[in-house]
Amino acid sequence: MKNYRIYLTEEEIPTHYYNLRADMKNKPAPLLNPGTYQPMTKDELTPVFCEELVDQELDNETRFFEIPQEVRDYYRIYRPSPLVRAYNLEKKLGTPAKIYFKFEGNNTSGSHKLNSAIAQAYYAKKQGLKGVTTETGAGQWGTAMSMACSYFDLECDVYMVKVSYEQKPFRREVMKTYGANVTASPSDTTQVGRQLLEKYPGTTGSLGCAISEAVEAAVTREGYRYVLGSVLNQVLLHQSVIGLESQKVFEKIGVKPDVIIGCTGGGSNLGGLIAPFMGEKLRGEADYHFIGVEPTSCPSFTRGVFAYDFCDTGHVCPLAKMYTIGSGYIPAPNHAGGLRFHGMSPILSQLYDDGLMDVVSYKQTEVFEAAELFANAEGILPAPESSHAIRAAVDEALKCKESGEEKVILFGLSGTGYFDLVAYEQYNNGTMQDYVPTDDELQAAIATIPEVEI
Repeated sequence: MKNYRIYLTEEEIPTHYYNLRADMKNKPAPLLNPGTYQPMTKDELTPVFCEELVDQELDNETRFFEIPQEVRDYYRIYRPSPLVRAYNLEKKLGTPAKIYFKFEGNNTSGSHKLNSAIAQAYYAKKQGLKGVTTETGAGQWGTAMSMACSYFDLECDVYMVKVSYEQKPFRREVMKTYGANVTASPSDTTQVGRQLLEKYPGTTGSLGCAISEAVEAAVTREGYRYVLGSVLNQVLLHQSVIGLESQKVFEKIGVKPDVIIGCTGGGSNLGGLIAPFMGEKLRGEADYHFIGVEPTSCPSFTRGVFAYDFCDTGHVCPLAKMYTIGSGYIPAPNHAGGLRFHGMSPILSQLYDDGLMDVVSYKQTEVFEAAELFANAEGILPAPESSHAIRAAVDEALKCKESGEEKVILFGLSGTGYFDLVAYEQYNNGTMQDYVPTDDELQAAIATIPEVEI
């Protein structure tokens, strides 16, 4: 009998987050103060982030952090998530490869984002805060944070990238259902938002713009802190539950993945999926081929530079050393959704620079072709972001078909696409347009990256 979905028990939900930095020989570079370009201290970060999250952000040595029991109790609502053998997709492709995916969309937010949202809301409540502010690109993080805040009775203000606010009205209504205030970004409700509207009239917004507004809204009000859904070390730490569960299932069934694939915009999904496997590789215990997948419309890894850059368009956030195409880059209003961020996680950036992982990029029509193939084979409508990983997994499986290799492929299905039907409509009626920025466009944005020596 074929086992399609393989679950752990509730008792096997991880009890600790795994901190990949503890096993990295070359640690991620420290965050820098945007005013002095000096490494940020805990005292400088705590007015912006929750205190315990700052401790997690700065800790490069502690290998495991205990998951609070209250957080684990909420995880039980939707975790453990299944590891699924994609037998039907294998059959459609005619490949000897064995394809597995870790499905993180089985919750109302429809994505993996809830893993970190619950943790961050817990720490905010524990600190006695009134509420939090955040940004959201495609809407998954905003939805997850709205849900988590409702669990812990916290106020939640979400700045949603304008193009997604307009493309995905149902996403914002879910956030409102969970009690969040949702504002299209850039807006006239913050000083930085007004400046951005003046500088970029008619802009469709970007994650960098929304981050600037959310940070300003947090630091100018008593009892609020800012929470981020990707990029930061603390977020990848929380998302390690994805990889830890995957690792445990593979151990139970006696299978070892050869190739591990995840979409990457800021890095939370890919970083969480690969964390424990990359730890094994760094410790010399096993070897894996890791592949990150990004959109050609926002090619931070494949066409960016490894440098210190601002994490936001308004330059109010700390600088991070990362692969970046410049904080002033405004991505095309396509359906790459949450992958439209100008920079990449410092952890993943360091791993990539050290040659420990590969990255590929795809146009959105290529991605949606794979999305519909997967939906027809496996019965799940994938998010556009997740479909980047599907595209790469399909291509790896087709390589196996050509070579006859029976590789085991694991990819992260980070979320569902039921709020992305406008995108599917455009693909199906042939009006979807691919966008690849020119070298001149990218160089103009890259030229704005500050020169930092540390």
